Amino acid sequence: MKYILGLIRIIVGCLFIFSGLIKANDPLGLSYKMNEFFEVWHTPALVHWSLTLSVLMIGFEIIAGIAVLLGASFRIYSLLLLLLSTFFTFLTAYVYLTDKIKECGCFGDCIKITNQETFWKDVVLLALVLILFAYRKRVQPIFGAKITGVLMTLVVVLAFGVQWYTLHYLPFHDCLAFKKGSNIWAKMQPPLGSTPDVYQTVMVYEKDGVKKEFDDKNYPWQDSTWKFVDSKSKLVQKGNADPEIKKDFAIADFAQNDQTQSILTTKGYTFFLFLYDPKKASTENIDRIRTLIALSNQFNIPFYVLCSTNQKEADDFSHTYKLEGAQFMTLDGTQSKTAMRSNPGLMLLKDGTILEKWSYKTYPKNISLNNNNLIY
Repeated sequence: MKYILGLIRIIVGCLFIFSGLIKANDPLGLSYKMNEFFEVWHTPALVHWSLTLSVLMIGFEIIAGIAVLLGASFRIYSLLLLLLSTFFTFLTAYVYLTDKIKECGCFGDCIKITNQETFWKDVVLLALVLILFAYRKRVQPIFGAKITGVLMTLVVVLAFGVQWYTLHYLPFHDCLAFKKGSNIWAKMQPPLGSTPDVYQTVMVYEKDGVKKEFDDKNYPWQDSTWKFVDSKSKLVQKGNADPEIKKDFAIADFAQNDQTQSILTTKGYTFFLFLYDPKKASTENIDRIRTLIALSNQFNIPFYVLCSTNQKEADDFSHTYKLEGAQFMTLDGTQSKTAMRSNPGLMLLKDGTILEKWSYKTYPKNISLNNNNLIY
């Protein structure tokens, strides 16, 4: 049994560490996923705490995973892991059975697995944790108390330090469609060789209190005993033509004129400043943005501020921080948060392809043009 417990500890510990580190790359992403659950559960008050809960849960996964491997405070951690695994199993069962959440997000955006696969993964994990909990008294620490204490302290610093960095500087690895090297307009088009969804028009008629569906070839248009009730489109064959970036990434001016294609297909360099929420936006290094706007105008480089707010708030932000040289546009908030994990955050494109992304802490201090090549 000793070797079986050892193997289970390695599996459980490594899985929690891996899961935590993957999500530590993007704590904001997990908080957005939590908000989906809170909306479905009609608990909007918890949205305010989603980022805090995200950071704590990620930190606990990493810390608990290391504790399982080291055998540190094993009775406490085995109980906490049992409670967490039970909750995860309930959560993924809910997602799998109700299909109200498209993806659970258990491994962040970097590793996609289906809701069914996630559920059965958690069922197996719960079984393993139950075994560890049942035999918790047999597990002893690998090292002495002092060494274990030092190691666990370092783990705590790592677990929360990594998240502090990614929250302030952007994820280490961008797993989303807006990563460097992506052409946004191209990713908004259906993949080459793909097939669209096939829909069929269904008409509902009623006779003697009984409703029946007909297609457009056999509906009883000549039989007056059938009364038309409704018509609808029905998906008969699912295609594979969904673009990687949805059409919701729509850039418009405040007069609601769509500018998406004209902006994303512009030749040469373009700057985007993503301003998801002006009221909560960091103004750290905003002086660098003013400098970049002035230089962009000098070099005839378009500089757009993509806001997810109304024109008054956008104008107030522009006047307060003297950003009048930029062109303010609107963008859906969800798309803004997906494209840039920083509020605000800067993106540089060339011919519609993303060259670089910066958080508010790392804006370039200066730019220059040399033989039509932008140096930053």
